[in-house]
Amino acid sequence: MTIPAPANPLAGPVAGAPGVLGAAGAPRLRLVDINKHFGSLKANDHISLDVMPGEVMCLLGENGAGKTTLMNIAYGLYRADSGHIEIDGSPVTIRSPHEAIRHGVGMVHQHFMLVPPLTVTENVILGTRPLFARRSVLSDMKGIEKEIDAVAVRYGLKVDPAARVADLSVGEQQRVEIIKALYRGVNLLILDEPTAVLTPQETTDLFRTLRTLTVAGLSIIFITHKLNEVMAAADRVTVLRDGRVVGQRPIRETNPHELAEMMVGRDVKMTFDKPPAASGEDMLALDGVTVEGDDGRLLLDDLSLTVRKGEIVGIAGVDGNGQTELALAIAGLARLKSGHVRLAGRDVTGQSPHAIIQAGLRHIPEDRHTEGLVLDFTVADNLVLKRYNQPPFTRSGVLRPGAILEYAARVIKTFDVRTRSVSSKTSELSGGNQQKVVLGREIDQDPVVLIAAQPTRGLDVGATEYIHSALLAQRQRGVAILLISTELEEIMALSDRIAVIYEGRIVGELSGDRANIQKIGLLMAGVHGAGGDAA
Repeated sequence: MTIPAPANPLAGPVAGAPGVLGAAGAPRLRLVDINKHFGSLKANDHISLDVMPGEVMCLLGENGAGKTTLMNIAYGLYRADSGHIEIDGSPVTIRSPHEAIRHGVGMVHQHFMLVPPLTVTENVILGTRPLFARRSVLSDMKGIEKEIDAVAVRYGLKVDPAARVADLSVGEQQRVEIIKALYRGVNLLILDEPTAVLTPQETTDLFRTLRTLTVAGLSIIFITHKLNEVMAAADRVTVLRDGRVVGQRPIRETNPHELAEMMVGRDVKMTFDKPPAASGEDMLALDGVTVEGDDGRLLLDDLSLTVRKGEIVGIAGVDGNGQTELALAIAGLARLKSGHVRLAGRDVTGQSPHAIIQAGLRHIPEDRHTEGLVLDFTVADNLVLKRYNQPPFTRSGVLRPGAILEYAARVIKTFDVRTRSVSSKTSELSGGNQQKVVLGREIDQDPVVLIAAQPTRGLDVGATEYIHSALLAQRQRGVAILLISTELEEIMALSDRIAVIYEGRIVGELSGDRANIQKIGLLMAGVHGAGGDAA
């Protein structure tokens, strides 16, 4: 027996597609006066917005602005405290994702909801058939594969229905998530930070897919904090700040500078003057570094790299290709299977993290909560975490609270940490101010080499501006900086040299002033010989 795919109610283009504001008929989705609290935190504050048929509407804002909370309400994962939802002009109650899909609303989350050992087809139909139908589904799997392939072909989502999800690239897995929603007949698709794990080429392919979907009449809500993506993908943008709508614009009537100002609430410097690097001798040198995982898999594979005095070397790559292990290996927190690490000419291979710190390494870790800070400690205590047992903070083995508080007051003033007191718990600070505590602690110790791993992850445009300025100031002081970031714009804006990492190896290197986003993207995808200065 052939089991047909759920019918897509949009068999062809509709009036107003693609992306024409004021299309005939009611909005596809209308959120009216939505409020949502989590304890004392007001995540959504009287938010109202419309999404029209056949348009891409970007929901823009920094982490914590309320974007994902709002969309989780539209998708039935959360219930609003007040306000209501309308679909195609009719009020609806959405209490679960199942009900959302029944009303034509689908969502692709930032972290995919796929079962890797299963095939594409098995993932797509998972949960759409009752258990008693399992035998008939299995007997007609080829027929269902053809139906799924027809959906994929219609919308330009190239993927093999018989392939195992575990064998697919990240971009292909994202296509499977989109196919899952389309197969279930949705006509409004919510994408939560969809480019976070994509190469530039995969991002371009995604934007092309979105336009194909809107031509067919679907509506897209695209959650992001990246200004370039808004300008490239959106028909219209809604900006959230602190849980409220602070602006809505047709994309043709705005620009990145205005959007950044709306996100932060003040004028933001979008570019930096970066004098030529006055680079000198190698201050960090890795030679044939190999790190093995617990399962025997090579996490770093014969990796060699240098960073000179007074330059920033950026490590570009899709997350999960060895960036974390690279930082840990340099810091003495991951054991090398082979190879050497030299710091300012000194071989520090196999030495303790404390000894490597003494040699001049400072490290901004990629996760400030689990690796950079003790959130239950005060700001002052976190600022002396690596030096609490040294003068002037201790004398004869006894801590000197006055010296610690005096030092902390100076650092928070220098690095503009916004806190009620140096004695406040670090958990009470915003993400940007927590990152400034880490930055201040590491920079104030006069680094010879500074590892900055994902230094602006989760930060707003204003905090990002501050971090970038601070890194460039250290570069001018002659510090050798290794910048590890999945934000390609950040890598290209700050780096004097760019090394691309793929599956634990450096597969290409380019000078910062000759970097090409297409070339870097190919290297990030593992296409060797893509034209780096060195491979």
